[in-house]
Amino acid sequence: MRTILITGPGGSGRTTVAAATALEAARRGTRTLVLSADRTDTLGAVLGTPTGGTPAEILPGLTAWRPDAGEGFRADLLAFQERVSTALDLLGAARLDAEELTPLPGGEELALLRALRDATASDTFDLLVVDLPPAPQALALLALPEQLRRYLRRLLPAERQAARALRPVLGRLAGVPMPSERLYETAARWDVELAAVQLAVEDPATTVRLVAEPGPAGADAVRSAATGLALRGLRTDALIANRVLPDASPDTWLSSLAAQQRKALDEWRDAWGQTYDVREVPHLGRDPRGAEDLAALQVPAPGDAPGPFEWPVADRLADEGALVWHIPLPGAIREELDLVRRGDELVVAAGQFRRIVALPSALRRCTVDGASLREGELRVRFAPDPDLWPRTR
Repeated sequence: MRTILITGPGGSGRTTVAAATALEAARRGTRTLVLSADRTDTLGAVLGTPTGGTPAEILPGLTAWRPDAGEGFRADLLAFQERVSTALDLLGAARLDAEELTPLPGGEELALLRALRDATASDTFDLLVVDLPPAPQALALLALPEQLRRYLRRLLPAERQAARALRPVLGRLAGVPMPSERLYETAARWDVELAAVQLAVEDPATTVRLVAEPGPAGADAVRSAATGLALRGLRTDALIANRVLPDASPDTWLSSLAAQQRKALDEWRDAWGQTYDVREVPHLGRDPRGAEDLAALQVPAPGDAPGPFEWPVADRLADEGALVWHIPLPGAIREELDLVRRGDELVVAAGQFRRIVALPSALRRCTVDGASLREGELRVRFAPDPDLWPRTR
């Protein structure tokens, strides 16, 4: 399945562009599902038809779904109570009823991840368009599966399950049930679910579209989001300049604002034109509502996904005595970069974004020998460690 993730700064019209993209795809005969995590039905307002917790066909070939975070939270917590019922009874804890459960902050985003996983596993649709939260929150959300899986591997490593044969004996000696077996089973189930979400996000057919209004604030937001997306290894196929005003206007105020937008667009094309497809979406003079308005926006149709996002390791041993890891970080600023080697991992920080990545096998036998930022690419040099590198005669 082709998946397009839509994000950008707050107030940039992400939901409108997501709905228009999904509508354009459906009109071209693509079975399309559009997802949104908003607690309020912003997606339904744009489409002109209410959306809810059950996928519903809005137009021929176009289905909309706004997962109900409350329903999922209640089901999960009630199921968890049943799994740990023995421990709760030992503690004398009072059970929670479904009627008193309300979703916690962040529930909408978690419900969106689960819906993303379920949708990509289905063969009902050809295209999935996801209306994500604003860029900083969206990046944190997309990073969650990888981060949680790493935490689970560190806190509950699979090799420790080898001792589970002893738990029944320990339980009889202690006189109380031992929860360890259930704990590992739960962790394994979580890992499988998180792996499915991570696979959907990192799939080669998954791309991101950045939406922003051209201007000084939009330029800063685009640069920051581009760096964060690249650090996550996510491919961005288009930069959508939304609400672009017409050049000619008798109103002095509007013509001045249009000139500012045009200047920003020229800068975007110079800075990002070789990396992204920069597209303009016109301002309709009103908030788009319904299929007719969305069609008038003329958003770019979903095309083929670009090539895979790679972090190649260049062999410079013969010439420079080093291996160089090339990490694309468009928009990164040298003063905001930080690198820390931690065992077989590299901690990369770029501004407000941070990621811990496993080193390729060849680099694990090397020491960090320096780094540089050139043309939007972080190049980390690794020198072979004499104690670990294979010796040659």
